[in-house]
Amino acid sequence: MIKLVNVSKTFNPGTITEKRAVKRTNLELREGDFVTVIGGNGAGKSTLLNLIAGVYEADTGSIILDGLDVTRKKEHERAAFLGRVFQDPMMGTAASMEIEENLALAFRRGKKRGLRWGVTRQEREMYVKRLATLDLGLETRLHSKTGLLSGGQRQALTLLMATLQKPRLLLLDEHTAALDPKTAAKVLDLTESLIGGEGLTAFMVTHNMRHAIRYGNRLIMMTDGRIIYDVCGEEKRSLEVNDLLKKFEQAGGGASDRMILSGAG
Repeated sequence: MIKLVNVSKTFNPGTITEKRAVKRTNLELREGDFVTVIGGNGAGKSTLLNLIAGVYEADTGSIILDGLDVTRKKEHERAAFLGRVFQDPMMGTAASMEIEENLALAFRRGKKRGLRWGVTRQEREMYVKRLATLDLGLETRLHSKTGLLSGGQRQALTLLMATLQKPRLLLLDEHTAALDPKTAAKVLDLTESLIGGEGLTAFMVTHNMRHAIRYGNRLIMMTDGRIIYDVCGEEKRSLEVNDLLKKFEQAGGGASDRMILSGAG
């Protein structure tokens, strides 16, 4: 469904701050894969996600989405294929707009816009039904300003908005990292439910090894800009945190990253 071939990205090339963030990486995601991507700080996982999203342009290699070469396509040109949830809950919604208005914007993404803007009764009923699945009471608050919601509520709403049009690929960039543990668990369960219920293909970057093991059908570990471990199926289901820590240590991971990845930090 998506294929990366020999993709590389270097920041500030030829300078003292040169950083080879992604190094000749090859990756293929199958239809319906829910991939969790784990790695320490600077491993290249968020850069890889941003290369797929079109935020950065690859220095070498190619990115193929649904048979279409999108390597040189800009971020807005890929938006019709992709849904995305950011780490910051404030980034996915317009704070000054109502919940209904945010949903309407997401629902109209990629569609031609005419002079008529009003939300139809059928559309509103659909929003209420979809909001009810979040179990946060938002279905009774369609006209509340999004800026009044908690971080967890906004992230759950962003997740719903990102999947309203059933993207070909859902990108999740540490989307629970800014939330407290209880709220993060709720949003992750919602994530799993939405991905499974809609049959989505998803790419979830995380620092948390327990989350990487618990969610998804496939796990990728990165370090120093490379994929060093790719596991799925029964092998993934039988993984424990210590197994991943051993892989991380074998790849030369540091103590501070080890603490973060194990969930101790």
